[in-house]
Amino acid sequence: MVLLMKTNTSPVLPGEIHEYVHLQRQIHDALRKEHPEWVEPNGESPMCDFYEAHLTEQLETFTRRGSNARKEDFPSQ
Repeated sequence: MVLLMKTNTSPVLPGEIHEYVHLQRQIHDALRKEHPEWVEPNGESPMCDFYEAHLTEQLETFTRRGSNARKEDFPSQ
């Protein structure tokens, strides 16, 4: 059995993972608090899910590009 490892990524420290998960949770909670009208009676929120996914993409783009990223690198809606 041969396992391939992706080697072109930056190392991630355990604390960074915790911070990222914490940030995702904050975004999740904030969207639902600020926009209760987006939350359906069953607790689901497709609109919040959309924004969470969009913000996650933006964070991943910034992380890949590093601190050299500029505002122009991120397309606006």
